[in-house]
Amino acid sequence: MRPFDLTPFYRSTVGFDRLFSLLDQANGDGSSGYPPYNIERTGENNFRISVAVSGFSQNEISIVAKENTLTIKG
Repeated sequence: MRPFDLTPFYRSTVGFDRLFSLLDQANGDGSSGYPPYNIERTGENNFRISVAVSGFSQNEISIVAKENTLTIKG
């Protein structure tokens, strides 16, 4: 079971089809989708990704964006 539905984004984000297809595929490997996350559009070309990582303080989490991959470690 997927905890989110990307269908509304397909209609309103022309040019981001590949991004949402990759997100659909990311959960297709049998993983539970943990930790839960949310992607919000904050502007024409801006997005905010919120990840629920309870038990961690901000300085215990590292975020790295490299070669079209976002890695969050804690």
